[in-house]
Amino acid sequence: MVESVYMAKKRVLSGIRATGRLHLGNYLGAVKGMLVLQDNPDYETFYMVADLHTLTTPYSPRELKNNTREVVMDYLSAGLDPEKSTIFIQSYVPEHVELAYLFSTAVSIARMQHLPTYKEKVKQYPQNVNVGLLNYPILMAADILAYKAPLVPTGIDQEPHLEITREIARKMNEKYGLSFPEPTRFVTEGEYVPSLTGEGKMAKTVEGSSIYLTDSLEAIKEKLAKTPTDSGRGEKVPEKGGVATLLELVELFEGGAEREKYEKMYLGEGIRYSELKEKLAQAIYKEIEPIQKRRAVLEKDPSYVERVLEDGAKRARAVARGTLDEVKKSMGLI
Repeated sequence: MVESVYMAKKRVLSGIRATGRLHLGNYLGAVKGMLVLQDNPDYETFYMVADLHTLTTPYSPRELKNNTREVVMDYLSAGLDPEKSTIFIQSYVPEHVELAYLFSTAVSIARMQHLPTYKEKVKQYPQNVNVGLLNYPILMAADILAYKAPLVPTGIDQEPHLEITREIARKMNEKYGLSFPEPTRFVTEGEYVPSLTGEGKMAKTVEGSSIYLTDSLEAIKEKLAKTPTDSGRGEKVPEKGGVATLLELVELFEGGAEREKYEKMYLGEGIRYSELKEKLAQAIYKEIEPIQKRRAVLEKDPSYVERVLEDGAKRARAVARGTLDEVKKSMGLI
């Protein structure tokens, strides 16, 4: 039964770590892609909140449950529909963890240690280098392959982890005669949203970096006001820094033609950043205001969210269990 559903529709799996409310980078880099695939009848979509992945870096146990619910609320507010998508919390589906252990026997420690994402986290959290962090991509592979998902809506920073998933799929297929797909990334328009600080991408861990889906118009204006700029004129349009960030956001929320207009102004009469930031704030708020209105409705009925998660876990487990049993049988365990 599981296999027949898989053959009828292509599966999609995506997830966001349970670190609290979503920002524009999460929305444009992942959620908008989720929405596109959810509304495509050719796909069966599974969207989770990755609370187990959150445990690999320093976190507050007291805040984890609340942060997990915040992501779910943002998912639903942004338009993920439990009638169309299976929405669940990662830890509610223990088959992921068991599958990850089985997959860990197919990949070497050296391969995991050489991942650039692992090295970055080691530098970022030198006092918290744990085995879970090393095995993060293996659990991610289990997340994806539990549903035999050939597509993953995620940012470009996750590409090294997807490569591990493809390697594990190949090894399991070759060694045990399985039929896992080798998943690819579903690219969205805003797969890389720069930080308001002008350095790197939007991140919850960097103060003043992000605009959240729950931010008011005034909050957005205040944050954009702090984005560093220059005189507004020059011989070359900046390719990095605060000005580059503003131009990228203009393109994402107001269109390429508007960005071109500002670039010509930069090379000519000059940009008045106060006007650019005011228009940009209005455009961003116009995009997220409907999300905030839907969230206000959801907050009045918390039991609805719990029902969505219970149903989602049940549906996800049914699929993941079928995959796990198939793997265990092929490996001689049952």
